Amino acid sequence: MIDVNKQGEVWVFAEHHEGTLEETSIELLSKGRQLADQLKVPLAAALAGNGVEELCVRLGQYGADKVYLAEHPLLKRYQASSYAKAMCGLIVKHKPQIVLYGATPVGRDLAPRIASAMKAGLTADCTDLQIGRHEIKSTGQTFENLLLQIRPAFGGNIIATIINYDRWPQMATVREGVMPMPEPVGTRKAKVIREATDLTPSDLLVEILSEHRQQKKVNLKSSRIIVAGGAGVGSRENFKLVWDLANCLGGAAGATRAAVDLGFIDRDHQVGQTGTTVRPSLYIAIGLSGAIQHQAGMAASQKIIAINNDPDAPIFNIAHYKIVGDLNEVAPKMIKAIREKA
Repeated sequence: MIDVNKQGEVWVFAEHHEGTLEETSIELLSKGRQLADQLKVPLAAALAGNGVEELCVRLGQYGADKVYLAEHPLLKRYQASSYAKAMCGLIVKHKPQIVLYGATPVGRDLAPRIASAMKAGLTADCTDLQIGRHEIKSTGQTFENLLLQIRPAFGGNIIATIINYDRWPQMATVREGVMPMPEPVGTRKAKVIREATDLTPSDLLVEILSEHRQQKKVNLKSSRIIVAGGAGVGSRENFKLVWDLANCLGGAAGATRAAVDLGFIDRDHQVGQTGTTVRPSLYIAIGLSGAIQHQAGMAASQKIIAINNDPDAPIFNIAHYKIVGDLNEVAPKMIKAIREKA
């Protein structure tokens, strides 16, 4: 049970690969900093690996007050069994009240194992995190300063708020790109706390001989301009309009899940609840209806231009500029106008 008088820390699991921190972990430090300040507790990063001490400097620059460093030769490469044992040891010893993970393949693999071992709740694929209160009406009990774990539910048709009021740690995985990337402060330092990890070869269930990571063909998260097409574009050939408009603007091509499933474009370009979450300066939506699942990944864009021949398309509810018309007429005119002014 949670002791309301305790002041547990806010933790972020610091995921890394080949000496580089995952961007999602850095994004989580910005939200973790906000939550920790609101709760008036330290923000800590939990870092496991081998020969990764230099990452402590960057974690401090991005906002961590402390870094719990668990180094061991058997933690050189990620394996769920060894990393879960190391993380559970840290959690049992230091009793954080919140632990956050990126909703990456590693985070989605590791967090459930830790939640099961700790008998703690876990909310997956959150799009927002807040601190709030909860009242149990049947008993009159009120719990303050709980982590409100917010995520789409029922296929994205509703937004659910999930709480864990009676057990620590409160844990969540958070989608990539939904939290802003913090700016590093070069003079900021974290206190490094080295922790012994009791691992043996029997804790490793498999032996990793080599590791191969396939890079995405496009980095939508860092693109300032995105032109996205939906199923309404009509065909892979017609999707050239999306590519041409993106290229003449110096932007990237995006797509809805429907367009990807129809084979119009590769999955690396997918934006939305099951794709990449983006927040560009300009988002141009062509031939896409704007289902809630797609909006979950792009609604935070600074400016949204929507082109659709259906005046009642949901995308128009969030668009700053609305063009009702045939994309085969509107898009070529936009491309021509931009190229003539270039």
